[in-house]
Amino acid sequence: MQPNALLDALLAEAGMSHAGLAAHVNQAGRDRGLALRYEHTAVARWLKGQRPRGQVPDLICEVIGGRLRRPLSLDDVGLGPPGGSEGPHASPLSGFVDRAAALWRSDEQGRLKCLTTGAVTGTPAVIPVWEWENPPEDADVSREGPTRVGPEHVEILRAARAHYELMYRRAGGVATRDRIVRFLGTETAPMLRGSYCDGLGRSLHRATGSLVAVAGICAYDSDAHGLAQRYFHQALRLAKASGDRGLGAYVIALIVNQSLHLREFRQAVAFAEAALRSAGRYTTPALAADLYAMQAKAYAQLGDGAAALACIRNAEAAAERIRPGAEPDETGYVQPGLVNVQVAEALLGLGDLRAAHEQAAAAVGTPAHDRGRVHRLAMLCEIQLRQGEADQAVAAAAEMAERAKGMESLRLRDRLRAVREQLLTSGCPGAGETAELIDGALRVPL
Repeated sequence: MQPNALLDALLAEAGMSHAGLAAHVNQAGRDRGLALRYEHTAVARWLKGQRPRGQVPDLICEVIGGRLRRPLSLDDVGLGPPGGSEGPHASPLSGFVDRAAALWRSDEQGRLKCLTTGAVTGTPAVIPVWEWENPPEDADVSREGPTRVGPEHVEILRAARAHYELMYRRAGGVATRDRIVRFLGTETAPMLRGSYCDGLGRSLHRATGSLVAVAGICAYDSDAHGLAQRYFHQALRLAKASGDRGLGAYVIALIVNQSLHLREFRQAVAFAEAALRSAGRYTTPALAADLYAMQAKAYAQLGDGAAALACIRNAEAAAERIRPGAEPDETGYVQPGLVNVQVAEALLGLGDLRAAHEQAAAAVGTPAHDRGRVHRLAMLCEIQLRQGEADQAVAAAAEMAERAKGMESLRLRDRLRAVREQLLTSGCPGAGETAELIDGALRVPL
């Protein structure tokens, strides 16, 4: 049995205890001529995944819906038929909000199976992207709720996103994830359930989608790939509700990055193409540069050199059009040098060491925050080792180990381990000492 996260989240929203729900269900049953004698232990079993019999699921909808002053379906309370709508796009927006809040609550409490499961592939991975790309659109996202939502609430969400993104860059996703998930559950969910007009609602959903995307980034950085994917799919649904195609394309770029890490190269190519095609003129130069660069990496791994080089040219052309101050906050990660290191990785995949070295050196020579610099140094170190430039590689690895201190990131640890193995395999002078530096960085448990 799977825990009923939806029912748990609705009980929390309603402020209803297990005993309280049991008592209200018993009373609702008496009103229908049923003799029910449920206690709090029965509710605990329902929350663990047991399905109550007879009319009781309908009574649960009636009781909780009455408390929340909105109608609830069996799917809304997690008691719908097996195989019912579970995806972010499979229910109306109000139902999606309840499902999203349930995920946030379960994640905060550490009760999610997807914390340890991998990302889905094939059709389940494609459907959210396809539904973002195609009609129907949300004609009206206004809502009536218990509290009024104003522009100041949207600003809070934007400020929170900036705060947690900066924290992620400085401390890593492992350290940041719990904090952002707690904020989503305690602060963001009540806003989404409040009262707002269509115009404000779109701004609210945009700000929420951008924040949820950062939660997905943190989950990805924590190696929780199934959870990261669910957050990305949530962010994509919120982007659609906002009407901002550019935000949706940004979220797909995050999905493309995860696909590359999981070696789903054809999927990465297809998703990047969907983002570029569907967002069209709403794709900013920075986002286009990143999407094309990631496509180049995927094509290189697939052995399609011509397509990879064409994407590299497109990425470089888009990067030249980037203008400081003209990009949204979300694409701020496309800093000077990022496209260079992406292109270096693609060229390395094509076996062009000289050109890859030139791009990696350009990336390292450009200022970047510590997290970005670790990735750039790792790429340069790998290329230098392949070219026999041992002294330079050792120096790059030593700086990388120093820069990574204080960050709790499994992605960075992957980089550190890979460089350590490459150094030891090379047997170059200084490799052992530098490997010990990396061991020191890896020794602290996360």
